Amino acid sequence: MDSRDIAPDSWEQEDDVEATADTELQSAFIGLNVNAPEFVPSFLSQGPEENDTPDGTDAVASMEISEPVGTGHCVLLNPASTKCRHVAVTVPTAAVENGETDASAVETWEQKGEPDEEEPGSGSPADTGCSRDEEQDEMMEEDEEMPTPKLPPPLPDAPKKEHVNVVFIGHVDAGKSTIGGQIMYLTGMVDKRTLEKYEREAKEKNRETWYLSWALDTNQEERDKGKTVEVGRAYFETEKKHFTILDAPGHKSFVPNMIGGASQADLAVLVISARKGEFETGFEKGGQTREHAMLAKTAGVKHLIVLVNKMDDPTVNWSLDRYEECKEKLVPFLKKVGFNPKKDIHFMPCSGMTGANLKETSELCPWYTGLSFIPHLDSLPNFTRPTDGPIRLAIVDKYKDMGTVVLGKLESGSIGKAQQLIMMPNRNTVEVLSLLSDDVETEYASPGENLKLRLKGIEEEEILPGFILCNAENLCHSGRTFDAQIVIIEHKSIICPGYNAVLHIHTCIEEVQITALICLVDKKTGEKSKTRPRFVKQDQVCIARLRAAGTICLETFKDFPQMGRFTLRDEGKTIAIGKVLKLVPEKD
Repeated sequence: MDSRDIAPDSWEQEDDVEATADTELQSAFIGLNVNAPEFVPSFLSQGPEENDTPDGTDAVASMEISEPVGTGHCVLLNPASTKCRHVAVTVPTAAVENGETDASAVETWEQKGEPDEEEPGSGSPADTGCSRDEEQDEMMEEDEEMPTPKLPPPLPDAPKKEHVNVVFIGHVDAGKSTIGGQIMYLTGMVDKRTLEKYEREAKEKNRETWYLSWALDTNQEERDKGKTVEVGRAYFETEKKHFTILDAPGHKSFVPNMIGGASQADLAVLVISARKGEFETGFEKGGQTREHAMLAKTAGVKHLIVLVNKMDDPTVNWSLDRYEECKEKLVPFLKKVGFNPKKDIHFMPCSGMTGANLKETSELCPWYTGLSFIPHLDSLPNFTRPTDGPIRLAIVDKYKDMGTVVLGKLESGSIGKAQQLIMMPNRNTVEVLSLLSDDVETEYASPGENLKLRLKGIEEEEILPGFILCNAENLCHSGRTFDAQIVIIEHKSIICPGYNAVLHIHTCIEEVQITALICLVDKKTGEKSKTRPRFVKQDQVCIARLRAAGTICLETFKDFPQMGRFTLRDEGKTIAIGKVLKLVPEKD
């Protein structure tokens, strides 16, 4: 076997040693005294101890030196210490001899390593005290230190894949995080060892079925309760596209977080549970299946994939009847929200726990003939995004890290490194120091990408979620008063001027007051009433004037849909959805 094919003893230094070995080094090593006190060469003092075996003892601890050092390959440093190092020293006598010595030393290392791997109890006396449990502990420690896999930056000549943000929405416990974790595993973004570690930890807490969701629920509180709180983020790639998973919380207390996630999405996946009783709970009044579907539509999601999850449950057992029953109940509601059942909605059965029908079609449901989930995502048509439009990046989050870092999705325009931008509504001039697209550094970003920008010229305290980055030539509009068309979805009593609610527009959350009702709009004909209404009630459409508590960034729906649609919430419920028709200038 060629010595190049075998793992070297010291990874980083092998080439350097070969390159610097000359006649002086040869003569120095011939005259070396093996019993001399400890001597650590400079090229080794910094090197990583890669040749330690998992049980903590050195693989060469009990190796004898049978040859003189000048011709051999092994140098024993500090014989008194239990830890000893294996130094690869190559003597440039003849090519064949060099190769032989290399191979022989590595072979002995291999022979030494093999019994250790098979039976941890055997080997040198130092090994005997080390049990299999200790080895597992060390392996677990290694696992914890393992960073999450990052995607390699694309090659300069490779065309950039289209970025698509997919938000997972649905009732609490429908299986959104589990499906997200399963997709990451199937696409190779989470390795098997990490999942096995999660499975072990989940088993200890008697939560065996939750381990897949831990790939996305990284927070300890989320793992303990089994509920997603913040919008989880993860990435995966297919042949044609680069996807970002936004794992939205299903619990009704965290709907504001879900709206923030949906506002960044291009595509929504509504996860519903087929298990008897669970689907009904999620779909009834007060269930999150209804509210989430409506909020996704309001946030501008055009395409909806409905995943009927938990088909492997004993109460369902891949039953076509149950699948059709869920479908029949959902379609009329989704139609009412504004999705077109023929073009915008696609239903498919799956199991997040087993991964059936996510990457490959399952034999368990021969009645489903369509593509499985990931190939279906890949086959969707591309999104049209204006690259030459004005720059609009809504801030989702911000933090300090060697400067001010902001996160957000680029809605239109393109951003490059060292570019000067304006932060609205405060009109601070900032410069882009570095640009990361899904944690991969890049020089240039196009619309639809999720970006992390390091900015110069602004402090982290001066930024709030909902601020907008724009170019100086085309600033976004900001103000407090605007006219909007509102649809009242759910409200027990009437709404009159003076009513207060919470406004969610793009990533901004602000308190607003309805200052005046201008007219009612007929739902079927679109005709506006001649007289001003004194109040509006559920299921009515009206045009009203709203005033925000502070200055917010917004655009009219006609000019820029992503920044012109909003929801109004009150008492933990979504009461209305609407679109901005006109911005009212402030009176000086």
